[in-house]
Amino acid sequence: MEFFTILLSGLLGILSPAGLVIDSVAENAIRDQLEDVEQLEVRVDNAPSYQILQGKVQRVRIAGRGLFPVEALRIDTVEVETDAIAIDPDRLQEGQAALEQPLQAGIRLVLKQADLNQALQSPEIAEQLRDFSVNLVSRSGAEELQRYDFIDPQIEFIDNDSAGSTVLGRIRIQVILREQETQEDLQILAELGLEKTSALQLQIVEPIVRANGEPVPRQLIQPLIDGINQQLNLNNLETFGITARLLQVELTPEALNLAAFVQIRRP
Repeated sequence: MEFFTILLSGLLGILSPAGLVIDSVAENAIRDQLEDVEQLEVRVDNAPSYQILQGKVQRVRIAGRGLFPVEALRIDTVEVETDAIAIDPDRLQEGQAALEQPLQAGIRLVLKQADLNQALQSPEIAEQLRDFSVNLVSRSGAEELQRYDFIDPQIEFIDNDSAGSTVLGRIRIQVILREQETQEDLQILAELGLEKTSALQLQIVEPIVRANGEPVPRQLIQPLIDGINQQLNLNNLETFGITARLLQVELTPEALNLAAFVQIRRP
């Protein structure tokens, strides 16, 4: 939602002096909100061109490679194509909800395995993974809070080679959890199936988790899996005035490919 607000604000704040190229202004508005961009192309279709001052745009197409929303995280590919856009420029400048009709767009996103691993190894992400807290139950039945640091996290995408299975593929995660007080290491290996159960829901299924080579009981990890699956439900976006539907999800050893339809009812 914020991405489209940035784009629209850049477009509709234009006074359109002679010779101004709308595409370039829109592109710069997007670049200004990102840490870095390798390639970015923006095409604004608007005929007649004076309609931009009235808050009307026929279509916006965005194609980007190597986009960094934060310093350490690279998104390999972003493609966006909108339907017609209609906004009240006066209300937008006043910071009010300005969409005169829902904004609809098709989005394609590619996240590469190599980029995710590079992000996990970066100082910025490593700092956020420090001081990981877990509530454990001791033998006496009392809850104990233990703090861990993530050491050398790695992620791997695995093809699904089971005929007839609805699982798109598996995600293998390896990490060392170092207990802060004792400095003892716990080697974690997790394999998680990824399934598209509907246009609204991606789901983690068939989890297998081992700690120092020993299987972790399903009842211990299921609350965590349930929490992740709840976050992967696109119905959560309705609170923000966004309707989203997954059109395609593909998991290969190289990348996670997503295609979706998005409708924004208010900026």
